[in-house]
Amino acid sequence: MAIVTYSREAGTGLTPEELTMLEEAEKLPQVYDEDCPKLTSAQLAEFRPVYNAEGTPKRRERVFTVEAKVEEE
Repeated sequence: MAIVTYSREAGTGLTPEELTMLEEAEKLPQVYDEDCPKLTSAQLAEFRPVYNAEGTPKRRERVFTVEAKVEEE
């Protein structure tokens, strides 16, 4: 299976071909395997929105601690 990436201009609608492709994709079964197992209810509950109510990305503060041992010669 290949990964296909599309891009389009903002504000443009889907072409009839794209609408047909999406309608056909809706009919395909969901396939789960060891690399992509079905998520449990608990796992699904852990998901959080990436965007806030205004539609802008949420930012989280990240703190990193780096410890280094410097040996003097």
